[in-house]
Amino acid sequence: MLDAINKFLKKESSVGIMLMVATVAAMLLENSPLYWLYDYFLETPFEVRLGRQIHIAKPLLLWVNDGLMAVFFLLIGLEVKKELLIGRLSRKEQIILPGVAAIGGMLVPALIYVLINMGDMVALNGWAIPAATDIAFALGVVALLGDRVPPSLKIFLLALAIMDDLGAIVIIALFYSGDLSGTMLVLSLVCLTLLVILNRMRVETVVPYLWVGFFLWIFVLKSGVHATLAGVALAFAIPLKSQKDPGYSPLTFLEHEMHPWVNYMILPIFAFANAGIPLSGMSFSDLLHPVPFGIMSGLVVGKLIGVGGFSVVAIKLGIAQMPEGASWRHLLGIAALCGIGFTMSLFIGGLAFEHTGGDSFSYITTLRLGILTGSLVSGVIGYLVLMGGRKPD
Repeated sequence: MLDAINKFLKKESSVGIMLMVATVAAMLLENSPLYWLYDYFLETPFEVRLGRQIHIAKPLLLWVNDGLMAVFFLLIGLEVKKELLIGRLSRKEQIILPGVAAIGGMLVPALIYVLINMGDMVALNGWAIPAATDIAFALGVVALLGDRVPPSLKIFLLALAIMDDLGAIVIIALFYSGDLSGTMLVLSLVCLTLLVILNRMRVETVVPYLWVGFFLWIFVLKSGVHATLAGVALAFAIPLKSQKDPGYSPLTFLEHEMHPWVNYMILPIFAFANAGIPLSGMSFSDLLHPVPFGIMSGLVVGKLIGVGGFSVVAIKLGIAQMPEGASWRHLLGIAALCGIGFTMSLFIGGLAFEHTGGDSFSYITTLRLGILTGSLVSGVIGYLVLMGGRKPD
């Protein structure tokens, strides 16, 4: 039994499968006689108090979205830093094609959403929802296709996803932060300064960084800037190389330690907490509401045009090169898979409609419908396009 579990966890597709299971479980529970149990769990208040000044009181759903997702963003930050310094994004020729594709994959879906939702100022808050790509699901689909997808395209997809994550971090920082608290911003700056000092002093044990990062998360959360950005800031302070032991990397060590917790606990919990949609009273016409239709169109059509179209133009103009062993069909299939938004789209959607008053429930419900439908359609299209292609030599 344990051997079977270990084999499953080592598969590239395992994370995507677990996210799918969590999503289905949330949908089934929310649409069963036990729906109240699901809602009660997410709405259960949980409080933490530290002295008189620091008091955090949130329902469990927001602890998942603000707390656990900060850990997810810490892992993203570690991966981005590593790739920028020694990985796929460390040389100019490596970043041109995924960089161009990522720009197109963010701009075109956002533009499509805006055009569909023009006139509704509240709905326009969700313009960034279809700009995101869920790398876990996309890589899971690619893994299912085996050797029908050349290795160079997997590297291209990973690099594109890293650029996409960078874009999401910037979007959250600039557009989805609330009213700012000067005191908490100053305390956050103190924590950032401490992280820089630890880095400059060449402290290689990750524990001190994590303690400072914990308080940074609290202060950023209370400051009005979204708390997940604390995870990114912490990641960039972790040293990549050890001065004492050339074979040891504090960043790589923390990255490896975090991977199973993020992939097999945090992301499935996030999916379970955010994917439950009450379907009673819904019909196909609900998909034509501007919000879900804009999200679905952005993910399915926008990603295909943005990622695929921008990549084709870059290659045709000689700015970038086609990935080794890949064909135009392969590139089209990968572009379609980038329309699987899911985790990051759900996260940005929650931020976009977090403060929409009495309409927040209907917006959040419909955006989830658009994200799930758009991601499913994109995944099926990408799979079929790549499945029908010729295996690389």
